Amino acid sequence: MTSFSHDPSSFAWPVRVYYEDTDAGGVVYYANYLRFLERARTEWLRNKGVEQTDLLARHRLVFVVSQIHLDYLKPARFNELLSVRVLVASVGRASLEFRQTIENNGVECVRAQVKVVCVDSVSFRPSRIPHELIQLIESGEHGH
Repeated sequence: MTSFSHDPSSFAWPVRVYYEDTDAGGVVYYANYLRFLERARTEWLRNKGVEQTDLLARHRLVFVVSQIHLDYLKPARFNELLSVRVLVASVGRASLEFRQTIENNGVECVRAQVKVVCVDSVSFRPSRIPHELIQLIESGEHGH
């Protein structure tokens, strides 16, 4: 697999490692990387001008993770400032696939492939991603 971490079309979000993020060995507890990835995807969407609370209120839609694959490459430690990158790999009618990395000073710590599905907030059945959101994603533009 080739590295995509420095793709100019990717979005990056900084995450500081706090003591509470670490395990007894002093490194980031493996499950906490999922939180970092989630925060970056949320901030990526916010950077597009889209709030998930608005998707829920206006369209009755939420995004849920349906698949995730992680490769743990290097440990991250307390107080390090990480960069969590988000790159849209593909856009479907009701799903988005992301490639994400978590880096420490340009060195990949984690590489992830994440699929999220847009679902109706009541039935939890897959629903079309709103056209205006797909346009924002595919254009690479930022909202506001």
